[in-house]
Amino acid sequence: MFGNMGDMMGMMGKMKDLQARMKEAQEQLSGITESAESGAGLVRVTVNGQKKVVGLEIDNDLIKPDDKEMLQDLLVAAINKAMENIEPKIKEHLQKSTEGLLPNIPGMDLGNLMK
Repeated sequence: MFGNMGDMMGMMGKMKDLQARMKEAQEQLSGITESAESGAGLVRVTVNGQKKVVGLEIDNDLIKPDDKEMLQDLLVAAINKAMENIEPKIKEHLQKSTEGLLPNIPGMDLGNLMK
């Protein structure tokens, strides 16, 4: 009976380690960035692993009142592409940060622990 209690305590300790490591890993995500372009490089957006836009470059040719709608479309396209591109980097970072703490359970998505 006491053996099970020890196992439980060990499990609880591992969960605490995992939570601490996840928190640290999430904080480090701000240092991971990914950029994407749209309009053949006229718009460039950089996002970080916390899914925040951290950089935005717009070619001077696009800054004309008549091109406002096109500029908006290009911004949306570049932001969406950058967000898509950062996803695998986030997953990889979280997996590396929690390596050895959890058994690798197929189908378990660590990304869901972040929401």
